[in-house]
Amino acid sequence: MSFRRGVVRQSKFRHVFAQAWKAEHCIDDVRVSRVTWDSPLSAVNPKFIAVIIEAGGGGAFLIVPITKSGRIDQSCPTVCGHAAPVLDIQWSPHDDNVIASASEDCTVKVWQIPDGGLTSPMTEATVTLEGHSKRVGILAWHPSAFNILLTAGCDNVICVWNVGTGELVYQLSDAHPDLIYSVTWNKDGSAVCTVCKDKALRVIDPRRGTVLKIREKVHEGTRPMRAVFLSDGKILTTGFSRMSERQLALWDTKDLSEPMAVQEMDTSNGVLLPFYDTDTNMVYLCGKGDCTIRYFEVTDESPYVHFLSLYSSKEPQRGAGFLSKRGVDVNKCEIARFYKLHERKVEPISMTVPRKSDLFQGDLYPDTAGLEPALLADEWIAGQDALPLLVSLSGGYSAPPSKHRDTLRSKPKLASQDSGSGAAPPSPGNAAAPTPAPTPTSAAKEPEEEMPAPRVAIRETDGNIERPKREDDLLSELLAEMKALRAVVLAQNQRIELLERQLARIEDGDV
Repeated sequence: MSFRRGVVRQSKFRHVFAQAWKAEHCIDDVRVSRVTWDSPLSAVNPKFIAVIIEAGGGGAFLIVPITKSGRIDQSCPTVCGHAAPVLDIQWSPHDDNVIASASEDCTVKVWQIPDGGLTSPMTEATVTLEGHSKRVGILAWHPSAFNILLTAGCDNVICVWNVGTGELVYQLSDAHPDLIYSVTWNKDGSAVCTVCKDKALRVIDPRRGTVLKIREKVHEGTRPMRAVFLSDGKILTTGFSRMSERQLALWDTKDLSEPMAVQEMDTSNGVLLPFYDTDTNMVYLCGKGDCTIRYFEVTDESPYVHFLSLYSSKEPQRGAGFLSKRGVDVNKCEIARFYKLHERKVEPISMTVPRKSDLFQGDLYPDTAGLEPALLADEWIAGQDALPLLVSLSGGYSAPPSKHRDTLRSKPKLASQDSGSGAAPPSPGNAAAPTPAPTPTSAAKEPEEEMPAPRVAIRETDGNIERPKREDDLLSELLAEMKALRAVVLAQNQRIELLERQLARIEDGDV
């Protein structure tokens, strides 16, 4: 099998497939905004889905719990505190109940959403940030510092705010000569990359207000561009060629003279919105007005950007919301989830890696950024940098139900085993009484019925059973045994993953 070496690239994400959810799990009758601004028009976190919608006499966006499905009533409350259409919304990475919105009314507002969603229209924002002279269309929360928010407007100005105090801490007014298309932070929040209408890519230190790197004419076309920082410091850009072909390019910030890779895709007019997954190093490209979602993997091997596959449907997308990794279903090996915006519908689309094992797939789910911030706002302002604090996703994993669980639970318990006397026929009163639900102790003991159980005397007074004190000791013993078994399962899981990798190498002729 050695002839396969070098022909097929080895990657656990080669077979990622996308699947749209069934119609009963979609959200219907959502009047998605028709604003011409090139933003995703949606933001999603593990608690809520937010969608910018059409609203008369101002701007509004809808917020519903992520478990919501079915039709949205026209009387459903919205966040409607802006005086002009909303252009962008972003959830805070450190609080799933805090969302920021940018609008054509030149303001940015930060809202505190109650658990469970809205029960009445929300018009009063927690914080209102006023510092732009023209409409504001770009929001970017700091990845590791608490309450640091970056905004960019059509006045070609970038502002950095401390949301906790509402003050403007940094302002960059002379870095861009024309309209700013996108702004994203790097992994530790020490710098941002921007693309502008002058076709230049800039790497900027927002605290010093200096341009660290600049590359002219990243893409030759005149259509809007996008740029995103990757976890290793590289920058991925999307734009258009001189012949109006859509392009994807990868840049090394150490040397911006030439791109590391360039891929041309098609001649559609829609702006490609990149969604980057830090944990898997995959990039998803959603074009506004497209019917497809392309996904790529970025590696250190040439040609560096590897096309994986694409999801195609019949309906074009108005926008898309990208769920953070904390919200995916690890039990189904889901590595990403989009919420595709139709004209009047929100459709979830899951990206899944097929696996045969029912165990938690640790290689698909490295530790990801959690809610806890690594820095406070004042610490970052003082010059400190830190990577986001990571959490494990194994806590969201639940073992599949055992095939023998129902069999074990259906075994009758003989009264003679507990009391030492023969079983008496049930009385008419007892026969009519409902069967009591099993306690956690009894449920945990059932798999061990074959082991000899200690005799515990049970006294019955006035029809009530007094639990003996020894029951607490038994419970603690069972919990200790469950903890030991769990450690054994985790160790065996690691062993299985090692054997699967060795088997894959043997099949590919590497061994």
